[in-house]
Amino acid sequence: MRDDYLQNALKVIDDPTILVNVVSRRVKQLRRGNRPLVESLEKLLPEDMALREIAEGKITYELASAADLARSSHGLKREPTITKAYQNG
Repeated sequence: MRDDYLQNALKVIDDPTILVNVVSRRVKQLRRGNRPLVESLEKLLPEDMALREIAEGKITYELASAADLARSSHGLKREPTITKAYQNG
């Protein structure tokens, strides 16, 4: 994982715990075949691609509300949900 990508992503999502969860979910999506939301001239690891997407504002997140957690049958903690911000054009 490239440190410069990590530092740039931390400027967008300043909580390291949330950042780890968002990156983890996005990496799973990329490994399942989802297309990257940013272009790269170099071959990047899925982790680096996820960090770049976050740093460039292509990936955001929202935390589950207390009502969502109450409806949850498995009682997960406030886990982030990835919201993709697609490029225009």
